[in-house]
Amino acid sequence: MILLVPSLIITLMYFMFDDIPTRPGVPSPFDNACLVMLGVFPLIVMFLITSITMQRERVSGTLERILTTPLRRLDLLAAYGTAFSLAAAAQASLACVVSFWLLGLDTAGNPAWVFAIAILNAVLGVGLGLLCSAFARTEFQAVQFMPLVIAPQLLLCGIIVPREQLPDWLQWISNAMPASYALEALRQVGAHTELTSVAVRDVAIVAGFAMVALGLAAATLRRRTP
Repeated sequence: MILLVPSLIITLMYFMFDDIPTRPGVPSPFDNACLVMLGVFPLIVMFLITSITMQRERVSGTLERILTTPLRRLDLLAAYGTAFSLAAAAQASLACVVSFWLLGLDTAGNPAWVFAIAILNAVLGVGLGLLCSAFARTEFQAVQFMPLVIAPQLLLCGIIVPREQLPDWLQWISNAMPASYALEALRQVGAHTELTSVAVRDVAIVAGFAMVALGLAAATLRRRTP
């Protein structure tokens, strides 16, 4: 499910846009939509899986028992984060392979950068999921963080309304959200043959958000039993 669902949904989108005409010299609707989905899906899916799985580890007592050992919290989260990130990388890689080589996604830039950014978005989802799981008491509460943490990013990152057309106060909020930079980086790769300075900056910002989320998750990880 983790590996196949994003690819299946992107395939469905391909057939949705299949008969829509495209003007010469303009990216097809599928190319535009697919780039967005390659940024959105890894973030959403890995956030949900990570937050719910970590909460289940806590409820089952596994996490509490590990916390009684001398293992440092940062090392513990690094181990969990590495495992989730490997799954995230596999998911994002499969979605990119299906998009480029089976469905004909076309970008001006190197597809390898789309791979890298999609995987980075998945790792960001892992970091945010680990952080939010520290504040959830139940799996249901972990799911409730989805509209609180992810939904505002999807609304303000430029998918629905271009960020420059948002009111000033919403632009400030958008500028503080990692999904805005992830989507901008993908669009830069889609529109330019060479990696631009804007794309490099955006990738660095997203990576920074992921590292900060992991650090905060380690700082807020506490035992809930004496």
